Amino acid sequence: MFSKSRINEPGPKQASEAEKPKTQDPSTMQKPAMDYGAAAPKAKPPASVISADLSITGNLKTTGDILIEGSVDGDIRAHLLTVGEGATVRGEIVADDIVVNGRVVGKVRGLKVRLTATARVEGDIIHKTIAIESGAHFEGSVQRQEDPLSTPPKGGAGLAPKPAAPATA
Repeated sequence: MFSKSRINEPGPKQASEAEKPKTQDPSTMQKPAMDYGAAAPKAKPPASVISADLSITGNLKTTGDILIEGSVDGDIRAHLLTVGEGATVRGEIVADDIVVNGRVVGKVRGLKVRLTATARVEGDIIHKTIAIESGAHFEGSVQRQEDPLSTPPKGGAGLAPKPAAPATA
């Protein structure tokens, strides 16, 4: 299917070599040079960008990075999430690394959460590590967990289920 190019081989071919049969002695055959170490590692794809003039209603889910400059009404799950200064997110955010420069209304869950001086967060933050810069506006509770990305049980953690309403005849 593929053949080795002979452009880089030294010396011109002689006519007598072309007429010889193609049998080769296995002891004199050269193995192709496989240099796996020189191969470049896969490049990380660039972050998906939600520009300032874009408004999204719905949930976003990716294993990559997202930069939000516009507005999102819905839950977001990503590896790295950056909320830009002019951006607004209404919904739950779940990511390994979260940087908030803009406005978030909803729960924030992340391994590393950083609120910059321009951040405005209204909601609870569940984190492994957190940094809140002077000037950030935050209304809610902060809770440290070893694994904040794990999904909490429905109905709240540690709460007993509500008893069923009595049936009426």
